[in-house]
Amino acid sequence: MTTTGTHSPKTTADTHPLVTTAQGTVRGLRQNDGTTAFLNIPYAAPPRGADRFAPPQPHAPWDGVRDATVPGPTAPQSARTLGSVDMSPYFGAGWSRGEDYLTVSLWTPATAQGDLPVMVFVHGGGFVAGSTRSALYDGSAFARDGVVLVTLNYRLGIAGFLDLPGAPANRGLLDVVAALRWVRENIAAFGGDPHNVTLFGQSAGATIVGGVLATPEAAGLFRRAIVQSGSGRGAFTTEQAARVTRAAAEALGVEPHVDAFAAIPDDRLVETASHLTGIDLRTATHHDPLLGLSPFSLVLDTQPAASVAVGLGADVDLLIGTNAEEGNLYLVPVNKYATSTAGDVDDAAARSHPEPKQLVEVYRTARPEASFGELRSAIMGDALFGAGSRALADAHAAHPGSATHVYEFAWRSRALDGELGATHAVELPFVFDLAHLPQLHGPTALLGPDEPPADLAARVHETWVRFARTGDPGWAPYDTERRSTMRIDGEWTQVDDPRGRERRVWG
Repeated sequence: MTTTGTHSPKTTADTHPLVTTAQGTVRGLRQNDGTTAFLNIPYAAPPRGADRFAPPQPHAPWDGVRDATVPGPTAPQSARTLGSVDMSPYFGAGWSRGEDYLTVSLWTPATAQGDLPVMVFVHGGGFVAGSTRSALYDGSAFARDGVVLVTLNYRLGIAGFLDLPGAPANRGLLDVVAALRWVRENIAAFGGDPHNVTLFGQSAGATIVGGVLATPEAAGLFRRAIVQSGSGRGAFTTEQAARVTRAAAEALGVEPHVDAFAAIPDDRLVETASHLTGIDLRTATHHDPLLGLSPFSLVLDTQPAASVAVGLGADVDLLIGTNAEEGNLYLVPVNKYATSTAGDVDDAAARSHPEPKQLVEVYRTARPEASFGELRSAIMGDALFGAGSRALADAHAAHPGSATHVYEFAWRSRALDGELGATHAVELPFVFDLAHLPQLHGPTALLGPDEPPADLAARVHETWVRFARTGDPGWAPYDTERRSTMRIDGEWTQVDDPRGRERRVWG
């Protein structure tokens, strides 16, 4: 059922318009740019106690008017940094305490007519950090350009992704599906078209989007998907996840079962999660898809790319891509890029591929002038994001009639003495048309000390909006023969199979 609501953004000049949802009425805030923001609206019940490890439940209705003008609590998480680069606009201020954090925030034009495209964003943060409060996720530019933009919080870390006997797997993903159901039921009241929804995400959020694409229960809840630097091969097997569960249980001194974990307060869960990174998850048949960078991911014995290959999500338009130097973020800020050795390159290959010598040879041949740092970064970037994104693109494009488009973001940040480059997450300010934010500029900021091309943010943002509106970002579709890819830089260039050698070695 779609709630008709009051459509207050278009019927009142008040600075605090009211909208009625299925759960109750909310009060938003009219902004000076002609958009209206509604923050911290619950889409599911607060996950308290044992419910932290249960499927998301409907939120109880409320009487009166709920204030939706200020940010709310976030999922429990520890502070997160990445060496010398300032990632605070990405991660936000960390844990803002409060139980009622399964919420959405949304931005809509003040004159919304009820049939606007809707975009629902899933934040990244390694499955352990991030929230709707991060500065990079302000949706005003989308609303300015005729889109209803929704961001959401989901359960993180142990509550969201630890694979516990007695609890459903992938609870954070289930939260995203619950948020999509809330959108289907309520978004018309905010001016959006519930039948034209684009689900998009970045990093861990993009991997979740790929997982939702392959989730039968989510079928019909969204029409399009954008996967920014995720992976269709990023899920842990149940064997790998069990190692993390055992380590968490041992650290907490409890049995590895949901009944024992349900009694542990959030503070201890967050503290324990912060000490689990680095567990060796390699098995006889699988490498660690996250290379030890996070102890949490989706837990699936069939990777999303394999599920899409057999037809799941074939009717959803897909835009997918990665950045040209993804791995730099995990090396440059911690002084491991310039100091990389041949042994480091070999170790990166051994951690990510069953034939490491062959992998290194392919990358050396493709990049004959590359330094050890460049080779190490390229291998890590493909292991984490590139190979899994290409696999998901190939799986989706193989179905007749499936609309698939692929990009590579190549603009280089000059941060950290010019070494950060086209790294992981650098495309986000352009997607949200927020490249002007002061906190993104400087020698240690994400976009570095130099100004990016004047029109790059406007063009990238417009491309995402165009895809959400029409399913066509403006370049040729991707197929499994040409593999057309738009390379996004100061100039935009369409190329065929730009990483062909690397693609083939990953299989």
